[in-house]
Amino acid sequence: MDLMLHSAFAEVATLLMLAAVVGFAGILLRQPLIVSFIAVGIMAGPSMLDVVHAEAQIDLLSELGIAVLLFLVGIKLDIKLIRSLGAVALVTGLGQVAFTAGIGFLLGLAMGLEAVTSLYVAVALTFSSTIIIVKLLSDKREIDSLHGQIALGFLIVQDLVVVLAMIVLSTVGIGGRADGGGVAEIAMVLLAGVALVGLVILFVRYVANPLSARLAHAPELLVIFAIAQATVFATVADVIGLGKELGGLLAGVSLASTPYRETISARLAPLRDFLLLFFFISLGSTLDLALLGDSLREALVFSAFVLIGNPLIVLAIMGAMGYRRRTGFLAGLTVAQISEFSLIFISMGLALGHVGDQALGLVTLVGLITIAVSVYMITYSHWLYEHVGRHLSIFERAGTPREPKGNAGAGQAAADVLIFGMGRFGTAMALRLQRRGFGVIGVDFDPRAIARATSLGLRAEYGDATDPEFIASLPLEQAQWVVSTVPRHPTGLSHEDSRHTLMQIVRSTPFRGQVAVASHNARETDELLARGADTVMEPFQDAADRAVDLISGAPPTQRTPIPPITPEDRGDAGD
Repeated sequence: MDLMLHSAFAEVATLLMLAAVVGFAGILLRQPLIVSFIAVGIMAGPSMLDVVHAEAQIDLLSELGIAVLLFLVGIKLDIKLIRSLGAVALVTGLGQVAFTAGIGFLLGLAMGLEAVTSLYVAVALTFSSTIIIVKLLSDKREIDSLHGQIALGFLIVQDLVVVLAMIVLSTVGIGGRADGGGVAEIAMVLLAGVALVGLVILFVRYVANPLSARLAHAPELLVIFAIAQATVFATVADVIGLGKELGGLLAGVSLASTPYRETISARLAPLRDFLLLFFFISLGSTLDLALLGDSLREALVFSAFVLIGNPLIVLAIMGAMGYRRRTGFLAGLTVAQISEFSLIFISMGLALGHVGDQALGLVTLVGLITIAVSVYMITYSHWLYEHVGRHLSIFERAGTPREPKGNAGAGQAAADVLIFGMGRFGTAMALRLQRRGFGVIGVDFDPRAIARATSLGLRAEYGDATDPEFIASLPLEQAQWVVSTVPRHPTGLSHEDSRHTLMQIVRSTPFRGQVAVASHNARETDELLARGADTVMEPFQDAADRAVDLISGAPPTQRTPIPPITPEDRGDAGD
């Protein structure tokens, strides 16, 4: 017994070291950990290293990982958030799901797959990876952009589809297990499920907020309680026949309306990633590389469909709803991959006996291909648009009525200064310049920044500093200054500097004025001047100089007097 435990411990240690090595190689290739984890599972399986023998321990950690993952999905399904879904997220999300499932099903039949297998694979293709999309958009500082917000809306819609798919699959599984009294058994399980949902409602209504508030005094205890909630609900749901997955979802929903859900989610994310490693190891230990090779043709067809078809359907729907082709293209790229839920969904079908190992191998291979390729597509999305954007005009309606605007006609009216980046610094500059009689247009790709600037009486336009078509539509010929207050955001994935891109685009237009760019260190200042900036602003250094002038009583050097600052001038509202 001691030897077995020691062997299991050594096996887990070996698997963790293998995951660390493969994960590091994945980072060098700019791939997310999900790809590395799937690769570790295949490498550790019987077809390669064959190091997985402690099946019971690995399966236990795998099941915990699935429960925590679905708990974190459920904790995002706040009723208020669902009600706030915009029409574009709902229509485009459901349209993408319906299109992918329908065409995917037909493709499966055309390639000779059985109807049930085709249906499972088609549904699995509809799920996109929340982890990957949010990570990449956050790294690129595009999570608050219009296409980023629409992409988050897609994820919420897909989460709802996940819930529905899990419920349907659990019900089908009940019917499949019933022996002679299937209808009665289904009725009993559904009644138990209704009771469990009722318990969740009562918990949310009377217990969740006060209990989480008390537990929050000890954050570690709050996290332990969240894990306990996930595992207990998963156990209860499994006992009554609904499955651990649905139980984990309901556990998350029970805490989704609390003010501490973001804290819980952030604390559990590393644990989720750690436990998911064992899910992929458990998955890989059941895969035969020969099966993957046999499914290569089908995997390539499905992968091409996901990588090309999903973005195109999103682009078409958003274009029909009145969004610019650029916004639709950037949003569409975020659904060009399948997710870990796809593998969980197929694994449930395998456990129920509805599909075979070949279907699991097929979806796993599609996951590896689409995730690996889509990472680069999202990372270099702006470069891709520059090369294909001119061919996408059929997806754009005249006037693009759904794009957020500031003041009507602001893009055509003359202006002395155009400011890219309407954060605190950019908004404060725009307010002061406007008070001194300058015509100012602010530009930002965060709709909330545009709304805030407009509420302060500024002329503002929604747009991206790296979009040549948008910049060409601005009144550059009459402008004296183009100002960028957008800082550089090195991500490790894409080193594109929007300030360099903006200067390059502006210099290729009829603009004959001067360009001012914000910098935050001396190295950046030298680099920006070398790139052609006429003036480089260093906000922290300038603020320090001004503070010293005020404290020492010396007159400001090389500055015009700044008028009295009113609360409106600060531009802090909503920031």
